[in-house]
Amino acid sequence: MSQSVVSDPSRQLAGARILVVDDEPGMRHFLVKTLQPLCLHVDEADTTEAAQHCLRAQQYDVMILDNVMPGQKGLDWLAEQRLAGGFTDTIMITAHADLQTAIDALRAGVSDFVLKPFRSSQILNALRRCLEIAQLRRENRLLRRELEKGDLGHKRRHTLIGQSAAIAEVRALLERVSGISTPVLITGASGTGKEVAARHLHHASERAEAPFVAIQCGAIPAEMIEVELFGHAPGAVPGAPAGREGLLASAQGGTVFLDEVTELGPAAQSALLRVLEDGVIRPVGTERHVQLDLRFVMSASKSLHDAVRQGRFREDLLFRINVLEVAMPRLADRGTDIMELAELFVDEIGARLQLPPPEFTPAVRAALLRHDWPGNIRELRNFIERALIFGRFPLETLAPPASTGQIAPLEEVERREILRALETVGGNRSEAARRLGVSRKTIDRKCAAWGL
Repeated sequence: MSQSVVSDPSRQLAGARILVVDDEPGMRHFLVKTLQPLCLHVDEADTTEAAQHCLRAQQYDVMILDNVMPGQKGLDWLAEQRLAGGFTDTIMITAHADLQTAIDALRAGVSDFVLKPFRSSQILNALRRCLEIAQLRRENRLLRRELEKGDLGHKRRHTLIGQSAAIAEVRALLERVSGISTPVLITGASGTGKEVAARHLHHASERAEAPFVAIQCGAIPAEMIEVELFGHAPGAVPGAPAGREGLLASAQGGTVFLDEVTELGPAAQSALLRVLEDGVIRPVGTERHVQLDLRFVMSASKSLHDAVRQGRFREDLLFRINVLEVAMPRLADRGTDIMELAELFVDEIGARLQLPPPEFTPAVRAALLRHDWPGNIRELRNFIERALIFGRFPLETLAPPASTGQIAPLEEVERREILRALETVGGNRSEAARRLGVSRKTIDRKCAAWGL
């Protein structure tokens, strides 16, 4: 979860898109002149009809709306916008304040209320409050999603752990592409840490203080995917009388991680392709388009090319998302990263379960490095959790590497046999050397290279 931007007011305003709606030219000029040097973008409208046109063209963070205008009142128009699925936070400005107006403003969904005449500092303070509340609301929604998924310790980690050449190469590639917004596809077997890589990319980028939204594509029913991603107007979804901002809009300015993108159905794939090409979404049940500023990161544990050949994935979508591919290595190919991750999991899970850590004896280290870890990091984490619960490392559950019928490289055979011997003799290097028919110095030299 990203840190709140509440602590940096100037940064809040610098990224804000504002719409000023007032029929008085002098008031519009004052507001635009005050806000333009501080905000990303400021538009103005002299009627509700002109404001409607602006809202159709793009999404604004805050609308500053006068109540008393020719024709339709600002509050009446705002109420209609809310019914049509409008989500823009609104600051109401008016020279006529009474209890009924305040009640009507609350019902229409006004975020703040400023009385005319006002100073520039008053409208800026109201704008900052509005942006802070909107950011906190989004972060609260995203935090609830992560709480529902559980395993917060894992979700908080946003740095790739390890010093192996394989993971260093991944880290260098992610940092190389962190400054651009081109979609990134992260591939690799299940449990290799694809989401952690996506979070690493997010936190290495200029979007680090904006939200990171992880979406498990296979966990959302096909008939609900567009509603979840794009949001919906009030009454557009049975059983949901209130409108809701979608997951994509909630990540505005940040990164969206689509986990297992091959699980998306045909309709969702078409919708995603439109979003990637146009950068806009339309909430379900509305005619309003929302402009997005997002970085998309996708993951796949199965071959997308195979999915295309089988007719399960759109070829044009594959070409659109496969601009930059980052391949995550198997845990077994990461050498002593296994021990670094194991120690991290012991600390993290032990603190959560309030259990003392079992000892990493030489035999345990040899067994962990020898095992093939077909379930990758997820399997290692589960193994460590069992060890904490049992109070010892259940090495008997670590099966020897399965024979593939292929001839392994000599270096790999040597490593496997030495580690197996060390595991068998409880880490006694002299005894392992005797049984293998090599010198103790050879065993010491190999162990030092493997981090034992």
